[in-house]
Amino acid sequence: MKNYTSKERIKLLFSLPVVIAALGYFVDIFDLLLFGIVRVPSLETLQLDIDKVGTLIINWQMSGLLIGGILWGILGNKKGRVSVLFGSILVYSIANILCGFLPQLPHENIVTIYASLRFIAGIGLAGELGAGITLVSESLPKDLRAIETSIVAGFGLLGAVAAQLSVQLASDWTIAYFIGGAMGLALLILRISISESGIYKEIAHDSSVKKGNFIMFFTNKVRFIKYIKCIFIGLPTWYCIGILAVMANQFAPAMGIEKLEPGKAIMWAYIGISAGDFFSGFLSHYFNSRKKAILYMLLFTIIGVLLLLGGMAKTDISYYFFCTWLGFGTGYWAMFVTVGAEQFGTNIRSTAATTIPNMVRGLLPIMLLGFDSFKTSTSVITSAFFIGIIVFFLAIYATLTIPETHNTELNYNE
Repeated sequence: MKNYTSKERIKLLFSLPVVIAALGYFVDIFDLLLFGIVRVPSLETLQLDIDKVGTLIINWQMSGLLIGGILWGILGNKKGRVSVLFGSILVYSIANILCGFLPQLPHENIVTIYASLRFIAGIGLAGELGAGITLVSESLPKDLRAIETSIVAGFGLLGAVAAQLSVQLASDWTIAYFIGGAMGLALLILRISISESGIYKEIAHDSSVKKGNFIMFFTNKVRFIKYIKCIFIGLPTWYCIGILAVMANQFAPAMGIEKLEPGKAIMWAYIGISAGDFFSGFLSHYFNSRKKAILYMLLFTIIGVLLLLGGMAKTDISYYFFCTWLGFGTGYWAMFVTVGAEQFGTNIRSTAATTIPNMVRGLLPIMLLGFDSFKTSTSVITSAFFIGIIVFFLAIYATLTIPETHNTELNYNE
């Protein structure tokens, strides 16, 4: 392995693929969380039920992410990582711009239209992170991959903060959709100069190598178990975001808090996630272990969840504080995507890195279904507690038993 000077390492960490991947993830998160932030004002403007229709639209968006994850994951290995970065951002940018015109569309079909647009946006949003992480992971030395992940995710996750601030400053949720779509289209221009990873180029035209075969994850027992464990590791992130942050308004009455704004809860959670992603990358680099870094972050998150649901949040400010805590603890998101990429060979690596995070996102409707079912017979707090037990048990089990991938070589095929 080549020994790089400090100056060369810094240059690599801030190279064009890393910078563009970080900007892409910033726009991706902006648009991904935008509905959660404008859910209440947009549905009020459209005179729709906030909880019922809001959950329906979230489920459609997450279903789009699930389908898009498979689609872009396969294309990422068959056509290249860069092609996915172009195609996915074009799809979700156009969908977001169209969401800005919702108040002018026929009201009798508005639920179907809104859900369809968020479904299409979900399909587009599914390709960004996996392709970006795969591209930079294959472009940088193996000992810098953890820090590179931190830079991409740490900056990219601030897109949620930008989304909340844009809604507040614009005072109109439709403008926020226009801003998100416009940023995506502008990013396409920057991506013209980015090139494909050298590792992928080696197999791009080799017809003997099976590329992007999604079925391969299910035809080998060892490979299948690794794939499922990768998904389990990411579940706590969307439990904290999708239930404790996005549904924050439902927890307000149970906790004796006058009002909680989901947009603010999401913003503070992602401030925490951004800081956590910076921290987790350096933590992994320090311990020379992905597993240790993720495990410590999980344990920190569990403490925060217990304190929050145990009644420590008595005001809106304290609730947002715990959202930041949980965000920081689950700030191993890009690290977990990197683990997913490192578990598999070049010919299905993009498929893994793209489908795994979107399988997690796609499981949010299942978590919400369980949350809604439990709360009818118990309470929102008890229901959230039950779902949390399942989610964190699976994540810790998977983290402890999955193979360590720190400093592993990536130039191989399945």
